[in-house]
Amino acid sequence: MNDSDIPEHFQRQGQMLANRVKKRFKHLRNRFRRQGIEVFRLYDWDIPEIRAVVDWYGGHLVIGEYMRRQSVPEWLPLMGRAVAGALDVPAEKVHLKQRWAGRQDGQRYERLEHTDRKIVLTERDLSFLVNPNDYVDTGLFADHRDTRQMVRELAADKDFLNLYCYTASFTCYAAKGGARSTVSVDRSDSAIQWARENFSLNEIDLETHRLVQAHAFDFLKKAARENLRFDLAVVDPPSYSTTKTRNVAFDIAKDHPRLLKAVVGLLRPGATLFFSTNHQSFEPRMDGLAVADVKEITAGTIPEDYASKRKTIHRCWRITV
Repeated sequence: MNDSDIPEHFQRQGQMLANRVKKRFKHLRNRFRRQGIEVFRLYDWDIPEIRAVVDWYGGHLVIGEYMRRQSVPEWLPLMGRAVAGALDVPAEKVHLKQRWAGRQDGQRYERLEHTDRKIVLTERDLSFLVNPNDYVDTGLFADHRDTRQMVRELAADKDFLNLYCYTASFTCYAAKGGARSTVSVDRSDSAIQWARENFSLNEIDLETHRLVQAHAFDFLKKAARENLRFDLAVVDPPSYSTTKTRNVAFDIAKDHPRLLKAVVGLLRPGATLFFSTNHQSFEPRMDGLAVADVKEITAGTIPEDYASKRKTIHRCWRITV
């Protein structure tokens, strides 16, 4: 489509988005650079008519459109060109994604492309491999960078469990915080391989820090039989998932009480469990847990660049056994 064929209101939206992102980038960049943070959010549907999300990945831009029936194919590339022009980012470093609402089972693992090109980016004094091309998600959830720091500050001499570990960024923080041992569990073999690469990047010993490819409830049953015990844990499951080979479905709204009960059963007295979800209408049911305290800490875990009036990017609880 030629520029002359682009609807005028699309061009106006592109300019509005470019202006907003450029201002935000100027506000955040130097402060995050001093902290060694190369991944941060620049825009998330702040203007009602511009249904987009824009993330900075160390010189790359990942731009997503929140899709709906009225979406047209030329809109997202136009937004990408406008933002890239404002920040002087070359076209080959602009990555466009379509984001669909609802039960997108396995979305974090869904392949969009097969480039297998990962880039190394920093978060404080740690490094992580990110793939901006091949999946809806890139391998690093930056909205939890402050929660990861909380885990690091508690990890010294602790045995740490990371359930639904994805690429194990929480575990890297725990290991760097002096955890005595860690166990990281995910059902996806590709996620476990990616986690192994992150361990190597951060010089984390694979004997002390184990990676386990398993379904969460399978692992929890086996760990209970083997009497495994932990002092610190993170549970950050997908909102929905389905095990197609066994026809087993997980729905966090319905299943989180039995999930948390099983995890608490592996924790020593005084242990700390961080539980988080990005389910937008989540209603917690934790009254039946045999624990000393349950406290929602969402406000303290959402970084400045993810604060939004439109939605809460995640919710998080600190549970003390």
